[in-house]
Amino acid sequence: MKTALLPLSLVALLSCFTIAYAQKAPVDGSLTANPVYGKNCAKCHGKTAEGRTFGGPSLANAKTAAASTDDLRGIITNGKGHMPKFTGKLTAEEIDTLVQQIQALNKK
Repeated sequence: MKTALLPLSLVALLSCFTIAYAQKAPVDGSLTANPVYGKNCAKCHGKTAEGRTFGGPSLANAKTAAASTDDLRGIITNGKGHMPKFTGKLTAEEIDTLVQQIQALNKK
């Protein structure tokens, strides 16, 4: 019985690490590769962050490029217009990562 628990424990531990790793921002730092973006933002802003008809605007535009870090963080946290607020849904770290990736997208 005890020998059966060891493999089961190892599988459970490996599953926990896999789930935790899947929630981290991608190594390449790309906004569209970020699983947080894919789950929470892509449905409105599009898979490529170029916006969607009758959805959210492009995140690669002059208006977004001109927005400050605090402005972007505030919009994601508190929402604006039709955009919902993500306070309580995303961690501060996830929001900061999204802000950095949006800014990087606009520097290309």
